[in-house]
Amino acid sequence: QVQLVESGGGLVQPGGSLRLSCAASGNIFSINVMAWYRQAPGKQRDLVAAVTSGGSTSYADSVKGRFTISRDNAKNTVYLQMNSLKPEDTAVYYCYAQRVMVAYWGQGTQVTVSS
Repeated sequence: QVQLVESGGGLVQPGGSLRLSCAASGNIFSINVMAWYRQAPGKQRDLVAAVTSGGSTSYADSVKGRFTISRDNAKNTVYLQMNSLKPEDTAVYYCYAQRVMVAYWGQGTQVTVSS
């Protein structure tokens, strides 16, 4: 089992920044992909950004150039730096980890972008 605990969500004005953190614990050996998804009210959960154990990253088109995903393997933590936030970034953000073809999810953290 892998446990994921997110932190760092909150309320921010348009154009502002937030950094989300996700700490992994438990059987973390061989976690190959960690990622962030988000889900707005009434919408499906979508991939925001992902990072492999080797450091390769990928991003949704809507966040490219604004968000940066990073991974600290020593701390078993993945981060999502979010800059130039827009109201349409408002959602619950979920941490995701894949280990041996099994998916694990965090409980989610709310990000609200509003003036």
